[in-house]
Amino acid sequence: MKALMYLAPGVVEYRDVPVPVAGPDEVLVKVEAVGICGSDMHAYHGHDERRPPPLVLGHEAAGVIAEGPRCGQRVTINPLVTCGHCEFCVAGNTHLCGQRQIISMPPRPGAFGEYVTIPERNVVVIPESMPFNVAALAEPLAVSWHAVRIGVELLRRPLAVATCCVLGGGAIGLGAALVLRRFGAHKIHLGEPNEKRRATAVAALPLNAYAPGTPAEPLAASVDFVIDAVGAKATREAASRLVKPGGIIIHAGLLPGVDGFDVRRITLQEVTVRGTYCYTQSDFRDVVDTLAISGFGNLNWVAQMPLSAGAQAFAEIDQGALEAAKILLVP
Repeated sequence: MKALMYLAPGVVEYRDVPVPVAGPDEVLVKVEAVGICGSDMHAYHGHDERRPPPLVLGHEAAGVIAEGPRCGQRVTINPLVTCGHCEFCVAGNTHLCGQRQIISMPPRPGAFGEYVTIPERNVVVIPESMPFNVAALAEPLAVSWHAVRIGVELLRRPLAVATCCVLGGGAIGLGAALVLRRFGAHKIHLGEPNEKRRATAVAALPLNAYAPGTPAEPLAASVDFVIDAVGAKATREAASRLVKPGGIIIHAGLLPGVDGFDVRRITLQEVTVRGTYCYTQSDFRDVVDTLAISGFGNLNWVAQMPLSAGAQAFAEIDQGALEAAKILLVP
């Protein structure tokens, strides 16, 4: 089959590789759409030791079961493979499983190819009316859904009257803004330095998309609920500055480094900082159900390219040349 192979930092190549073989209780899925994630970009830059080359990346996928139980069904893939019997899995917190694996990390090849294998329990059937390019958004939107949900649980006031701010206008950041709106938030800010991405965010939903450091940025200590979808020193500094006393910071970004949090202010102002990683199985299914009723509004923030042009897609993302918050590759 054809696949996009990560070979070295800054190098991906479209080439022939063997079709993966499904193991016990697994299915072989013919990939119809797969998204490029920020974690794929981290690997591409050589910043993710969990994804050593050579490797087929990609984990945001949808397609058709080509072999195994339920052959022929249209599905989207939950790429997080867990043990199913530890204390976290039994409690429904599968994303905290100590034995968790994800496709696109050894030993599981990713979905930047014509086929991918996945345990049968990890596929979710999608309606005939749902396009594959929509179904492939379930994974990144589930990350955003989980981040918003756990923040709302910690919030000290109703979301409808809270001031919210998302830092970062990529797929997770824009997704978080969409989920905030879906959950009932009305006052949403989104900080993004890229002008094209700010325009994309404004076209997707009503919010204040601002360039960090400009007068349009929210005032210091004015935000009830901050989601850092970048996780850089600058965004952690911004989150610490913007959050109200008693407010919530949800840290979703995975960039290298730990600097930026104002720990003294966090302590003196009783700010809650909570990490977020992936999603539960329930979160993932809730997102699929919401996509099925077009519950996130228009999806004009997504662009498509052929898998064969994957190297070009990675380069254009790297250059910040794209308006889209998400690029989907189509085999």
